[in-house]
Formats: sequence, C-alpha cells, structure tokens
Amino acid sequence: MTYNAQPGNPKPRLFRLPDDGALINRLGFNNEGATVIAARLELRDKDHVVGVNIGRNKDVDNEDAIRNYLRTFNAVHNGADYIAVNVSSPNTPNLRDLQTPKNLELLIGELQKRNQQLGSKPLLVKIAPDLTEDGIDAIVDLCVRLDVSGIIATNTTISRDGIKTKNVEQYGAGGLSGRPLAARSNKVIAQIYRHSKGRLPIVGVGGVFTSQDAFDKIAAGASLVQAYTGFIYSGPAFAVNVVSGLADIIKERGFGSIDEAVGSGARDGR
Repeated sequence: MTYNAQPGNPKPRLFRLPDDGALINRLGFNNEGATVIAARLELRDKDHVVGVNIGRNKDVDNEDAIRNYLRTFNAVHNGADYIAVNVSSPNTPNLRDLQTPKNLELLIGELQKRNQQLGSKPLLVKIAPDLTEDGIDAIVDLCVRLDVSGIIATNTTISRDGIKTKNVEQYGAGGLSGRPLAARSNKVIAQIYRHSKGRLPIVGVGGVFTSQDAFDKIAAGASLVQAYTGFIYSGPAFAVNVVSGLADIIKERGFGSIDEAVGSGARDGR
C-alpha cells in the first residue's frame, strides 16, 4: 500500500503466460490509501497473522521517499503484525534505486527509529531478484546491522530470459512472476542464507507451485514461503496441497521439523 490512494497503472495490467506458468503484472500499487486500509485493519480478526506491504507513492520522488514511507508506517503500525518495506517493485518509477546501500540505510534507519517509538514490530525488506551478488551482500550486511527482522526474497523480475511464450514483448513492461523466477529466487535465498550465516530469517517467494517447490525454498534457506502465481494457476486447493505434500517431503528426507530443513541445501553447497 501507499500513503495516498492511487489507481495504479492503466489497464490491462495483468497478463497470463500459460506456456511458462507465469504472470506479468504492472499493477502499480493500486490501493485506497493507508488511512482507509488502517481503519480496516483495526476491525480484522486478530487470530491470524497479517503483514502489510508498504511502498512510496508514484508521484513522490525518491528524495521525499522517507517521509512518504513514514506516514504509511505510522498509519498501519498498530493494525499490522509485521511490515514489509517494498523497495523492489518494478512498477513504480525509480523505486528500485532505494535498494542502494546509502538510500536503503537512510530509509530503514528512520523506519526502525519510528518502530521503536511506536513499539517494535517485525520489519522486513523486500528485494528484487535482479540485484548483483555484491548488491545482495550489501543489503544483507545492512539488514543485520540495523536489526531488520528478515528479508523477503524475491519480488518479480524484469528479465524475460528463457520465456517460451511467443512475442512476449506484446505485453509490455512489468514484473514477471511464476515458474521462470523459481531458480533465480532460490539462488538469492541461498546467497542471503550463506552470507548472513543463517542469522537473518528469509521469506522465500517466486515460482512456488508444488510442495517440492516450497521445500526447495526451505532447503535454500527460507524460514517461510509465500506464493501468488501458484494460487492463480492451481486454484483454492493450492495451499492445502502444498502444505500436506511438504509434510511428506520433510518426513521422507529424515527431518524432524521444517526448522531442521531450513538451509540444508545451502549448507551442502547446492
């Protein structure tokens, strides 16, 4: 969400690529604004964990991004169980520039100060899959130093490498999600896990369609797994099927729990 309501990018802005098990989206943070959403959060069932994904408004320059993020953070802090700082959406112009160490340190530093003032809640940083290895390591170091609660890896990719869909350029700009992102996401997860020596919790995202996909994320170093495109292609039974199959995989591999499996592939060098 963003502080001010915004309609997002012009439609159509979401496209299926069935041959690739993928989506392209350029939604552009379409939402009703932090004040409206915060009021709705106050009415929710508190028995379930709800995270809030915050970004800057499209019409706000990066020079004013911190103030914009802080206003959103203030509005939703009470109603959220955790807050994800999205600096990686490819659909807000220049937003990914906030992933540079200097810009990210200023932003996260200010958000953590406010977090402590309001009563600390888990703060996570959502990063792009298109970063260099050095860029990922720099973000990991910064997150450890600023006591960030975790990294969400990863957002969508702007790459179209390996896509089977013909004339994919007809869909225009946007972030690609789904199966083509799986291997890259797992690589980023493993790098974060190794570089942080397992000290930084990771939420694995990208290309989860099956219980094996979920396990691959966990083995790479993810403590939690998120999915979006898998729901669209697999329907409402998706989550139940993944979770039940994952339990079988954990047992077959000889792990006593999912926690034991976290990072097992990364530690093995896979």
